[in-house]
Amino acid sequence: MTRTLSWALLAALLALISGCNKSPAVGGTAGDASALTLKANEQFAQLLKLDDPQDFDDAKRGFIARPTGQVVGADGAVLLDFDAYKFVEGKSPPTVNPSLWRHALLNAQIGLFEVTDGIYQVRGFDVANMTLIEGKTGWIVVDTLTARESAAAALAFARKHLGDKPVTAVVFTHSHIDHFGGALGVITPQEVAQRKVPVVASAGFMEEATSENVMVGTAMGRRSIYQFGRDLEHSPKGNVDTGLGKSVVYGTFGILAPTQIIAQPTQDLVLDGVRFIFHNVPGAEAPAEMTFSIPDKKAYGGAENLSQTMHNLLPVRGAKVRDSLRWAEYMQQALDQLGDADIYFGQHNWPIWGNARIADFIAKHRDVYKYTHDQSVRLINAGYTPREIADTVKLPKSLGEHFGARGYYGDLRHNVKAVYQFYMGAYDGNPANLDPLPPQESAKRYLELMGGADKVVTAAQLAYDKGEYRWAAELLNQAVFGQSDHKGAKELLARTYEQMGYGSEAATWRNSYLTAAAELRNGPPKKGVDRAGFIEMLAQTPIERFLEAMAAGLDGPAAEGKNLKVNLVLSDTQESFVLWIENAVLHFKKAPAAPDANATLTLTKPIFIKMMAGTAGIKDTLLSDDLKIGGSKIDLVRFFTLIDKAPGTFAIVTR
Repeated sequence: MTRTLSWALLAALLALISGCNKSPAVGGTAGDASALTLKANEQFAQLLKLDDPQDFDDAKRGFIARPTGQVVGADGAVLLDFDAYKFVEGKSPPTVNPSLWRHALLNAQIGLFEVTDGIYQVRGFDVANMTLIEGKTGWIVVDTLTARESAAAALAFARKHLGDKPVTAVVFTHSHIDHFGGALGVITPQEVAQRKVPVVASAGFMEEATSENVMVGTAMGRRSIYQFGRDLEHSPKGNVDTGLGKSVVYGTFGILAPTQIIAQPTQDLVLDGVRFIFHNVPGAEAPAEMTFSIPDKKAYGGAENLSQTMHNLLPVRGAKVRDSLRWAEYMQQALDQLGDADIYFGQHNWPIWGNARIADFIAKHRDVYKYTHDQSVRLINAGYTPREIADTVKLPKSLGEHFGARGYYGDLRHNVKAVYQFYMGAYDGNPANLDPLPPQESAKRYLELMGGADKVVTAAQLAYDKGEYRWAAELLNQAVFGQSDHKGAKELLARTYEQMGYGSEAATWRNSYLTAAAELRNGPPKKGVDRAGFIEMLAQTPIERFLEAMAAGLDGPAAEGKNLKVNLVLSDTQESFVLWIENAVLHFKKAPAAPDANATLTLTKPIFIKMMAGTAGIKDTLLSDDLKIGGSKIDLVRFFTLIDKAPGTFAIVTR
């Protein structure tokens, strides 16, 4: 990884966490659905009752108004275009799995909706929903979307039609950014303090919310571009949905510190005259999460433990593996907590009405996660490997035909691998996989054995022509990794991924395949996930999390034999840390400045945060009165040049 030793670029050397600017849609020409893909999609359509109107009635029920126009950032960039998915209408096109198309049609029902008297939802302003509950004096806002811009637009749109009442409480259902990142577009910290507005979250929320993406945020952000299809055009050959909603808004992200913590398994709380019963459900869909009931409305809010799709136990973008057995247990608890509630609403997708229908919905989700867990474990104990289990486990008909639990966001084949990893780790027990060659090296040897890339492409073409896309992809992956300049292999693999994407029921798989096809033709993105938009959220993150990330960014081989010690002093918070390299490992401790340090860096926390986000310039660093350097400037530069700055644009399907 390139390093610059120029002292004038110290600020750049400190920018350890690269950051998310919205890149333009990827260029290149997408292909058509092959005759075999078209036939497969037609056959798929016969397996399900795609014309069942119930979900469409639910998705449209209570409609008040639909937004028009765009949501624009401070720099004029379009963050959200309400007409972007206008093409999602009518019959399924040949290039989209018909079941996914049905789901995309349902998620395309955007706007302001009345769930019941006093409960409203704004859908389609982001990947998540904003729920508004009418209190005695104002609006209780449940989840504030991903970005300040989308949240402000959603609340303004609701107020336009429902009345300009103040926000009297904020509830964060869980610690994922699409549910809290827009907080500062709803209410400011000053308003929270002055009006004593309750901000409610479950135990552990703040720690989980601020630390989730710091350690491996660069890699996870890069892979999220695949999962959400960030750079794909919105069209029948591109991005049609994300599974949980239409699209993620990449704007300005913030957070509010909770003033009221839900720490008990079940806890009552009255917010602006409305009684809530909160239920703690940590460690399944999110490390910190809670659901709730509103008894007087006979309503149950399922947060994201319940959505109109099978969820993922291990996102394709990467994350810690989720506990499917605990998830199933929470679903049983939800059935017990449901009582006489006849309204269900979640923070994604659309609601359900009717106690019996809601109970059936919850039970189906419970059994999908329990069946996935139990059958995976059964096959693990029978000696099956993850890939074998993925090809073996099929849901029973009673679960497989339930639209609300089909794999539009999660996917059964991926989820069973997550169960395997949860218990057994990534190693499948075969010693051949203990120390395999790197992909490029093994690919080169396979190509040599098979007679070269041209012969592999010929074999892959035969597989492609027969609709054996999985095998074609496996062959072509060897050709691309083994001979990266082989244009024929890249193009055929791109076409193969397109067909796999066109047939995928999971939006996350479709987006991944189609993004891979675009990358094969055009290369990796020019920009990764920019941390600049996270400044307001990162300001709430403890300094220790950044220092942990710095340690994980140390170039071990380059640091071997180097013993450097640096004092980091935050002048505004009166915090002091000692950082030192020993045995090619970066350590730190909270302590007074060490007198034997090579250098001392004194600065304010806001400047430090800008450095971590990669937005600090010369004025913030070298020319700032709030940044001072004591000791050896040369050693300070040497220290920070040992920390890699990953741009988050690494290649995934090519090397």
